Order: sequence, then structure tokens, then C-alpha cells
Amino acid sequence: MRPEEDLPAILAHAWSLLVRGGADRKSPLHTPVIASVDEHGLPHARVMVLRKAEQSAASLRLHTDARSPKVAQLDGRPVAVLAYHPGEQVQLRITGTARVLTDDDVVEGIWNQSTLFARRCYLAEHPPGTPLPGPSSGLPAWIEGQQPTAEQIGPARPNFATLWIEVTAIDWLHLANSGHRRAVFRSANGWAGEWVAP
Repeated sequence: MRPEEDLPAILAHAWSLLVRGGADRKSPLHTPVIASVDEHGLPHARVMVLRKAEQSAASLRLHTDARSPKVAQLDGRPVAVLAYHPGEQVQLRITGTARVLTDDDVVEGIWNQSTLFARRCYLAEHPPGTPLPGPSSGLPAWIEGQQPTAEQIGPARPNFATLWIEVTAIDWLHLANSGHRRAVFRSANGWAGEWVAP
């Protein structure tokens, strides 16, 4: 049986792509699209950076600004993730439930492990989406193009949040000239998987 025709192998491969996406900045899965719906029922999609994927916990971790409007759209609500790997010709459509954490020991540890330069964006003076009089990074002028010191980065910490997605389903699609293949895996049925029409 070819790997693309073996359901357990496909699920393992899908997770290996996600794990690599969280660890490798050059992976196409490092920047998936995260989609949500706001309180008015309007859809929103944005590219985010995948920081970590864990098959054993069926979870994905991303980072965001705690002041962002997307926090309210995502926290405790259904979420969709879309990722595509052109080299593998594999599309992953993932569904799950999102939760946003800002101030437990795990989040503190993640914050402390991040580089000072990565933490710099959380020094932005206004919440994401705030209207501005002109083009701007939103950062204070004194830190533009600079790496902050540990002391300077302190005020940014309250703006940092982690977004965790508890994965409940993975829709795997392999594109091929010989014929596409598609399978769906759900936590509700123990991730056994089933073939569906592409």
C-alpha cells in the first residue's frame, strides 16, 4: 500500500508537516491562515505564525497581541486553520476550538524563551486595528529598527497572549495528476479517518 493510501500514515504525515511548520521558519506551514467569525457573523481570516504543533495533545500554538479584536473572536470559539504545502501538494483544513491565555506559568515561560526582538512588536502603542493618521509600525519611535533590552521590554508583557487551538478535525487533500485523494480525521472517532471524495 502506498503511503498516500494508508490512513494512519497520512495522519502521521499531516502532523509531521504541522510539527515541522511550528519549528521551521522556511516551512510553508509556518504561516497558516486562521479564520474566525465575529459577533456579527462576519468572517475574518488572517495569516499567523505557527509556533508549535503537538500530535499527542492535538494542539497548535500561536502568539498574538492580547489587545487585538481577534482575541474576542477566537477565545472559546470554533476556529478554522488552512495550510498548504506546495512541495508535498498537500492541503490541510483544520477545525478546532481556540482558547487565549495571557498570564499563567506556561505563558510566562513562553514569553521568557522568546527573543527580545520577537517581543518588540508587543511594545506597540495602540491595539491592532486602531486607526492612525498615516503609515506606521505602531511602535514607539525610540525602538524602531532597534532591539530592546530586557528592561525596555517589560511594558510589553501585558500585551502578549498565546492562542491554543485544540484540534478536533483534519481534512487532508493530496493533489496529484493521477487523481486527487482526500481523507478526513476526527477526534470524535479516535482519529481513525475516512476517505471522502476530493
